Amino acid sequence: MTQASPDPTYMSLHALSAAITRGSLTSSDIVECCLQRIAAHDGKLHAFVTVYEDEARLAARAADQAIKSGHRLGPLHGIPIALKDIIDMEGRVTTGGSAVWRERRSPTTATVAQRLINAGMIVIGKTHSVEFAMGGWGTNSHLGTPWNPWDLETQRTPGGSSSGSGVAVAAGMVPAAIGTDTGGSVRLPASYCGLAGLKTTVERVSLHGILPLSTTLDTPGPMTRSVEDTAMIYDAIQGPDPLWPPTLAHNAPDPFANLRRGVKGLRLAAISGAELASTDAPTLAAFEAAQNTLRDLGASISEFEMPRPFADFAAIAGRIIGAEGYRFVGALTDDPELPVDPNVRPRIQLGRDIKAHEYLDALAEKEAAKAEFAEAFMDFDALLLPSTETPAIPLEEVDEGGTPALFTRAGNCLDLCALSLPNGISPDGLPTSLQIACTGYDEAMALRIGWAYEQATDWHTRHPDLG
Repeated sequence: MTQASPDPTYMSLHALSAAITRGSLTSSDIVECCLQRIAAHDGKLHAFVTVYEDEARLAARAADQAIKSGHRLGPLHGIPIALKDIIDMEGRVTTGGSAVWRERRSPTTATVAQRLINAGMIVIGKTHSVEFAMGGWGTNSHLGTPWNPWDLETQRTPGGSSSGSGVAVAAGMVPAAIGTDTGGSVRLPASYCGLAGLKTTVERVSLHGILPLSTTLDTPGPMTRSVEDTAMIYDAIQGPDPLWPPTLAHNAPDPFANLRRGVKGLRLAAISGAELASTDAPTLAAFEAAQNTLRDLGASISEFEMPRPFADFAAIAGRIIGAEGYRFVGALTDDPELPVDPNVRPRIQLGRDIKAHEYLDALAEKEAAKAEFAEAFMDFDALLLPSTETPAIPLEEVDEGGTPALFTRAGNCLDLCALSLPNGISPDGLPTSLQIACTGYDEAMALRIGWAYEQATDWHTRHPDLG
């Protein structure tokens, strides 16, 4: 960087893109900053499985030459991104968070990765995941648990399963990362790490080349520092893919068309009452303050009673994940000689005892729950709820037999899309998170509401102090 260049460490994607346009930053500047941050902090934070250092520098130089010669591919050209280590890149190791797959070479490149590369983004490395993407706390007994950067003294849950992606973005090691969300695995790390994270609608983004947990529920999505950044990445990865035929039924609407329209006149529903009984005081206070902000911006907000308890939606999704997860990796978890995470093994093995009719019953129950919710929700544009019941807790307090996904699994069960974004800081200095859920394939509405809220607050500008 030249002396007049801005520090790219915590700049947003759209600010980095504008700086490249102005010529005040180059792709090489940004990549070098990320690599320096990784070198300085990843020894403690453990976000990355592998870093493509030489390749990233080479790609940055190529991007700089292309941009200088007038061949810029678009607003993301030359900007680095990290991928959760369940996303294949042909010829490279993709472990799926498992010591069993330490040497597994990807047979293909995932469509998500290819679309980001086609947009000119630079894949700087792969980030840690809970083994087989099966867990919400973010822990990994064999490959290591990423350290939530908001507390450098006490190791706290980073959220999972896209744990490394959340930590990498929160710590300023990369401006954006891709995760996947089957029961909350984008929104949970976004919540605990103070980020914007988008759970896309099932079949909106291709799953080709992504190691499966539950193809009924798996959804890839971005984690970034702002809602606009999330929209930029989402726009790049969405859309029909012949390699994943379910996506062919859906078009790819422009998320920016109405992004800045505000929320005046929108009808929002907010959960209340008994469903919030397990939510702690800082999270409740932040949730109420966020509702007041949206009211001040012109939205109407009504208390909303879910047609079923959140625990019911979580249970339905859990049975589907269990059955489908066992299909994909049950043989590995059943082999006692293989080094499978002792906390993940029993989660996967739950699927072994689910009978065919019980699995089909769960799918039918899912459709019934969707119909009930659609009828109750028909007069609203979005549902407001916390992303998690508390901020990040110390790892020593984690109950591996439980899940932090109470408020997130409902979105997967009901085929909703949902945006998590920061809405406060607890007295302990930890981020809280607001979740904005919308009907399936209405990501643009969730982003619109999130963008309006973000413009009225500054929580997205806060970041951990790494010294």
